[in-house]
Order: sequence, then structure tokens, then C-alpha cells
Amino acid sequence: MAGPTHGNPAVVGLAGFGVTTLLLQFHNLGWCGTGVIFCCALMFGGAAQLLAGLQEFKAGNNFGYSAFSAYGAFWLALGFIFLIMDLQAAPNTFIGHHLKITGTDLGYFLLAYTVYTAIMFIGSFAVHTAMMLTFLTLLLGFIGLDLVFLADMKSVLTLTALDLVVCALLALYMMAHVIFLQVFGRNVLPVGKPLVSKPA
Repeated sequence: MAGPTHGNPAVVGLAGFGVTTLLLQFHNLGWCGTGVIFCCALMFGGAAQLLAGLQEFKAGNNFGYSAFSAYGAFWLALGFIFLIMDLQAAPNTFIGHHLKITGTDLGYFLLAYTVYTAIMFIGSFAVHTAMMLTFLTLLLGFIGLDLVFLADMKSVLTLTALDLVVCALLALYMMAHVIFLQVFGRNVLPVGKPLVSKPA
């Protein structure tokens, strides 16, 4: 008798990452405000990705467990960073007195995630081409944001946003690959071979 089948948590994790990243780039390109990004960062990019990461843990997938949990936490943290930066302008609040975040502080937060993303980029070589390209564009995006916030190179923000739009679309492409593979029963959206083969 066959055991129960389980869903693939990547369809939620990739969707949460892709949609939230896309929304933030819409803001960086000047198309939308920050309120909707804050809400999406908490609920979809943050909470939903964390849940997907925990499900990847149960499946024994360390790559997905680390990626979805770490980037879920990233979106939660970034949402609260934005909130604190807004509230610290009010000096008579607890946050105004005790919690201070500058643009440089945000830059170092992004730099720490740049290091993490570089590690995951190398790991993606053994997954498939689409995953490698997603992490490549994400790494380039983080480097671009590091330059914006730590080197005050605001001129690269538009190029960085466009790079991260590609990253978001690649994540959604991989999500669609997993969904279509199940519902259509065939490989509708190929993701390519891994750059590095695992030993037999």
C-alpha cells in the first residue's frame, strides 16, 4: 500500500520569495509605495517562506531548508527594519529613544546576506541551471544594494532593481516548473542540468 503523498514546499517558498522580491523592485523603480511591501514581507516573503523552510527540513532537504528559512527571516527582518526607521523619526516613542537604524546599518545587514547568498550560489551549482541563475542574479542584486547603501552609489539602484526583477521571475519560473510538472504530468518548463554533478 502506498504511503500518503506530500506537497512540495518549494511551491510556497519560491512564490513567497518571488512575489515579495518583485514588489520591492516595483518600489525601487518608483512604481509603488512601501505599505504593501511591508505587509507582503511579513506574511508571504516572511511567514510563508519560514513555513516552507520547516517543511523542507522534514523532507531532509538542507538546501531548501536553509534558503527558505534564511530568506524568510530576511523579509521579516527587513519589514521590521523599515518599520523602525519610520518610527524612529518620532522622538517621544520607545523606538525613537532606544532603537536606531541608519542607511549604513541597513547596508551592513545587506552585506551579511550577500555573504550568505554567495555560499548558496556555490551550492546551487549542484541543483540545476535555473537555480544557479536565480542565485547569480540574487547575488548581483545584493552586491548592487551594498553599493547603494554602503558606497552611496545610488546610480546603480535602477540597474540593481532590474536585475532583481529577473531574479524574482526566475524564482516564479521554478515554482511554475514544479506545479506544471505535477498537474500536467510532464516537464513543461525545463530547468536545465546542474553545473556540477554529484558523485554516484
